[in-house]
Amino acid sequence: MTTPAPAAVPDAVPATAPVAAPAAERSPGGLVRRHLSLVITAGLAAVAGLAFHRVFGWAAVVPVAAVAAVVPTVLAALLAGPRAGRPWPLWISLVLSVLAWAGAVSLTLFRAHLADGSLPRVIGIGLRDSWKGILTTLLPAPARPELLVLMHVLVWLAALAGAETALRTSLRVAPCLPALAAFGVALAMGVGGPGSNPPLVAAAAALIVALALVRSGAEGSAGGLPHRLTLGAAATAALGALVLFAGPYVPVSGDRYDPRDQVQAPPPQQRDSVSPLDRVGGWLLSPDEVLFTVRADRPQNWRLAVLDRFDGVTWTSDGRFAPTGSRVPPAGEDGERRDVGQRVTVMNLPGIWVPAADRPRSVEGLGVVVDPVNGTLAAARPLRSGQSYHVTSSVRQWSEKDFTGVVRQAGDAEARAALELPDGPGAQKAPPQIAEFRALAQRVARGADGPLQQAQWLEEWLGTYARYDVTVSPGHNYRQLDFFLGQSRRGTPEHFATAFAVLARTLGLPTRVVVGFRPGRTAGDGLREVRSGDVIVWPEVRFAGLGWVPFDPTPKRQGRSGADDDVAAGETLQKLEQAKRNAASRNRGGKATRPPEPPRAPAKAAEEASRPWWVYAAASPVVLVPSYLVAVLVIPVVRRRRRRRAATPALRIAGAWQQALEHLADVGLTTVRTLTAHEVARFGGRSVGDDARAHLGSLADLVDRARFAGEPSDQRSAEAAWLHSDEVGRLVTARAGRARRLRRRLHPRSLRRRVHAETRDSS
Repeated sequence: MTTPAPAAVPDAVPATAPVAAPAAERSPGGLVRRHLSLVITAGLAAVAGLAFHRVFGWAAVVPVAAVAAVVPTVLAALLAGPRAGRPWPLWISLVLSVLAWAGAVSLTLFRAHLADGSLPRVIGIGLRDSWKGILTTLLPAPARPELLVLMHVLVWLAALAGAETALRTSLRVAPCLPALAAFGVALAMGVGGPGSNPPLVAAAAALIVALALVRSGAEGSAGGLPHRLTLGAAATAALGALVLFAGPYVPVSGDRYDPRDQVQAPPPQQRDSVSPLDRVGGWLLSPDEVLFTVRADRPQNWRLAVLDRFDGVTWTSDGRFAPTGSRVPPAGEDGERRDVGQRVTVMNLPGIWVPAADRPRSVEGLGVVVDPVNGTLAAARPLRSGQSYHVTSSVRQWSEKDFTGVVRQAGDAEARAALELPDGPGAQKAPPQIAEFRALAQRVARGADGPLQQAQWLEEWLGTYARYDVTVSPGHNYRQLDFFLGQSRRGTPEHFATAFAVLARTLGLPTRVVVGFRPGRTAGDGLREVRSGDVIVWPEVRFAGLGWVPFDPTPKRQGRSGADDDVAAGETLQKLEQAKRNAASRNRGGKATRPPEPPRAPAKAAEEASRPWWVYAAASPVVLVPSYLVAVLVIPVVRRRRRRRAATPALRIAGAWQQALEHLADVGLTTVRTLTAHEVARFGGRSVGDDARAHLGSLADLVDRARFAGEPSDQRSAEAAWLHSDEVGRLVTARAGRARRLRRRLHPRSLRRRVHAETRDSS
């Protein structure tokens, strides 16, 4: 039996030899597929980077996305070697990619820091804080390197991971996953930013389909690679078009997720050491200084600062300001609006508050922070003369239909905060002025039909109750407002606006104070000069569905005329005033209503003022004589009781001595400046008698001990002193007679308060 020869065994492959790709992958068709895969993964990474356009804007993201998507892809292709399928070890690719990223980001984003030696520190800070800086900035964010570095590293990692996956695996769509992750981060960070992403979503979907088609099957299947590329291009175009046109109409329920809700915004801070409200008085006293110039589409009142927090002493802003590239978020209230463009040039305006028409929509040419709630603009640094910027504002166009029907005060969190009336810094109890303000406001608004008419009546009442006077001292705390409303009745816009705000808050109307300027004086060629004398202050009340509505309680300034000098000089505010009046009349069934008249002197007093002077002269004795008799008879009794009930026994003893001296004055002993207590007792005994001398001597002993003894006097000594004093009074009455004592008491000198003088004289 013949044994068959054993089969030849191939030589074993050494374990350290690199594993070659399949023959299909090493073929020319396989090389084309791999290079097309790299092109597609780079395109996906670039699309993910372009999705940051809602964060930074197109101009900033296009160059960064191009560099961060192309460079790591080219590097991965070079490291794959001259023959596809034999790439270098992965760790070498990662190390070289990190070095390449550091060089690319240094030469592009951080080129300005190459020479100063701070490059590593700046890049580290950017990688650590860029995400929080973006999430706490109003979009679009400034295209600063320390913020763009986050986008750069995400796109770079997506391109690198996609390319390495395409080169080292045969999975069809796995190389697109890193780019999709970066795309998702871009979408989340761009929530609320300008622009939309459907075109980018369509491009990403088309590229994913193209990647799957390119990496599917072998070269000889389905008509070869050209046939699959033709089919893939058609399918990709169809899917991209479907996503682009159908995407916006896909119904999506629920609120969108915004990562900014999870990031703590910067706390409120006093952004200027001097409140603009505190500058109003000084500006009005020097009215001709040009603060800034404006070239605008139409004249408006220029808003400077919104002050919504009152601590009992001063008004400040409670806004949480956030940086912004240029955009200011909309107000959120319904109603017709009109865009107004302004070119502002700062001249002599101090502080950091940036004037603009309400409400700003975008600002360019000046680095600012924005309060997203009320749209107030503030510069990052104090303003300098010559700075210029452009603002586009969305100005509310008020009409009568806005106020028709039921108008209620708002009840949201912002409105509740605008109702606070604190006791004041360090106060232990509510100041009495708050209760007085509430009673006054209720009296003025009694009978008003709803909160809108309450505010209108307060506005009209203040405008007729007090006078405009720029010489009044500034200040708006409770005491100063009480003096303004109760006594002086003269003030600047600061006093009228803050008084309105406090009175309105006592009625439950959410109120804030706004500092701004009139449109200014025309300087030719559409330019307006806004001077210090154009400063105005007005209150605003928040109503449900309407938002903040301006009011004007300040009367026109005497001695000035012209449309530009009126607080409501702007066309918009003139329409607002007319709309409020018409709506109030319609809400009352067409019946005109007016607020109660300010407190004035009674009509009877006016009639009495016309009577001749001799009538009052003849009637005056009828009033003065009884008043004098009551005074001279009651005052000594009250004085004696106060002395007898003094706080300490020593004071009561001194009071008994003073009472005894007044008794001795009735017998002619009135000069005691150079006499001691015992000398007074001796001379008094000569005038009244020996019995009086004994009582006066004992009383003098008690007085000296109370003054000069080391031990304090006790209650028994005080009672004894008053017994001696009463006995002296009885003896003086017996000696001088009651008639003489009564005549002396009716003399005007009995009204004098001789407590301290007589004590010094007797010593």
